[in-house]
Amino acid sequence: MSGDIYLTQEGYEKLVNDLEYLKTVKRRALAKAIGEARAYGDISENAEYDAAKDAQGHNEKQIVELEDKLARVRILDKNISKDEVLVGATVKLKDMVTLEELEYTLVSELEADYNQNKISISSPVGGGLLGHKQNEIVEIIIPAGTLKYKIIEISR
Repeated sequence: MSGDIYLTQEGYEKLVNDLEYLKTVKRRALAKAIGEARAYGDISENAEYDAAKDAQGHNEKQIVELEDKLARVRILDKNISKDEVLVGATVKLKDMVTLEELEYTLVSELEADYNQNKISISSPVGGGLLGHKQNEIVEIIIPAGTLKYKIIEISR
């Protein structure tokens, strides 16, 4: 993989904790499962053994991927300008059609969580908001049509 990954401090800490869990708790559990499956006898026809080995391989792949991502992380500075929408900004919007107010935090794909109003900068809405300033009206083309938002506030 290549390229920097921009994360908040919280997002970085979550990845570190996920990696620690995979390397310790999950590795031990999978090693135990392999040992128990081996005890059933002939491993050439042992479905439990095959499943445990597959799970172990998947876990090791996840560890390598997380280590790669963590090596490329750049933690977002809390002191970034509030004058324009950038990664890490929390943006309060007004939908110009429904007049509903929305609030999103723009984050990397790794931190995106719609349930927490964290949207990826690579999503149509996140990407469409980048670089705009407070009080601007932004039109964003999405597969279902066009969204029209007024940027009410930008914060960090």
